[in-house]
Amino acid sequence: MKIGFDAKRIVRNNTGLGNYGRTLVNNLSRVVPDGTSLCLYAPDSGNETLRRQVVEAPNISFAYPNGSMPRWYWRSHGIVSDLKRDGIQLFHGLSGELPFGIHKAGIHTVVTIHDLIFLRHPEYYKPIDRLFYGWKFRHTVREADRIIAISECTKRDIMHFGKVPSEKIDLIYQSCSTYFKQRESEQKLQEVNSHYMLPPRYVIGVGTIEERKNMLLAVKAMLLLPEELSLILVGRPTPYADKIQRFIEEHRLGQRVRMLHNVPNADLPAIYQMAEVAVYPSRYEGFGIPVIEAIQSGLPVVAGSGSCLEEAGGPDTLYVSPDDVEGMAAAITQVLKGAEGRQQRIERAQDYIHRFEGNDVASQVLDIYLRFKI
Repeated sequence: MKIGFDAKRIVRNNTGLGNYGRTLVNNLSRVVPDGTSLCLYAPDSGNETLRRQVVEAPNISFAYPNGSMPRWYWRSHGIVSDLKRDGIQLFHGLSGELPFGIHKAGIHTVVTIHDLIFLRHPEYYKPIDRLFYGWKFRHTVREADRIIAISECTKRDIMHFGKVPSEKIDLIYQSCSTYFKQRESEQKLQEVNSHYMLPPRYVIGVGTIEERKNMLLAVKAMLLLPEELSLILVGRPTPYADKIQRFIEEHRLGQRVRMLHNVPNADLPAIYQMAEVAVYPSRYEGFGIPVIEAIQSGLPVVAGSGSCLEEAGGPDTLYVSPDDVEGMAAAITQVLKGAEGRQQRIERAQDYIHRFEGNDVASQVLDIYLRFKI
C-alpha cells in the first residue's frame, strides 16, 4: 500500500497541526504492514528542525513539486498528477483539506478535521477568509471517503455545517504526551521562579493571547479575588493582548496581572507546577490541549463552557460561561489551595485524562486505512 499525506503543516508548523502530523506519521511508520510506503507531500522543504522531527525510516519519504507551478496551486490542484505518477492509492489530508480532483483520479481519501471555528464563530475571521475556508470545507467533505474528527464537538459541527452523515465520520481523539506529568526539581523551580520573578500565589492561563481564547475574562475576575492572588498569562501576543493591557492599566492591576511571551517549552512545566489554578476560558476549541497539560501538572482547571473543553477536562473540571465574570471568580475561589475537596478533584481529573495519554491514534487510523482493502 502506498499512502500519501499532506505534509505542509509537518514541515512548517511548530505546534498544533504540525505536531499532530509528525506524531501520527512517526507512529504509523512503526505499525503499518510490511511493504507500506508513507510519502509526505509538501510544497517546499520548510523548516529543517521540524522536518528532522520526522523519524528516518525506510518506509517514509518526502516529495516536493517540480517546475515553476505556484506552490499554493500545486497543493490544491497540481499535486493530484504527482500522486497518480507515484502510484499513491490512499491520500490523508492531515489538516482539514483535500486537493481538487483527487476523487475523480480514483485515489481513496481520508481527512482529519480539527475544528470548524470559522463557521461556529465567524466573527473572529475576515469575510474573505470565511468564504475561502467555507468553500474548501464543503469541497473536502464531498471529496473525502472517510473523515476523522478529533472530538465529539468537532464531529457534531461537521455533521451540522457539512450535512455529513454520522457513519462517514470516525472519532479519534488526539494523543497527549505525558511530558507535563514529570515533576521538576526544586532547583529548576527556583531557577524559573527567579528568572520570571513569579509571585507567591498565582493563577495561570496558557495559550495564544487572542480574542477567541478570552483571557480578559480571567483578568476581570481578578477584581473579585483576594489581592494576594495574581494572574500569569503565557502565550504569543496578538492585538488582543493590547486590549488586555489597557484593562490592566485602567483598573490598576499592573502588580497582579502579567503576560509572558516567548517562554521556552523547557520552562513551561515549572510555571504550571508553581501555580494554584489554571484557567482556559476560551469561547471555542477543537480539543483543548492546555486543559490536559494543566491537569497533568497537578492543577485544578476552570474552563469555558460550550465547546469541546468539557470533553478534554471531564466532570471534575469547573466550567463557566465565557461572559460570566462572577462565575469565573467563584470557580477559581472554589479550587484555591485549602479549599475543601480540591485534591480529590485534581486526582479524579487526572484519572479521567488517562484516556488521552498515549492514545494509540496510529492504530486507530491504520484501521481506517485497512478498510479500503487496497
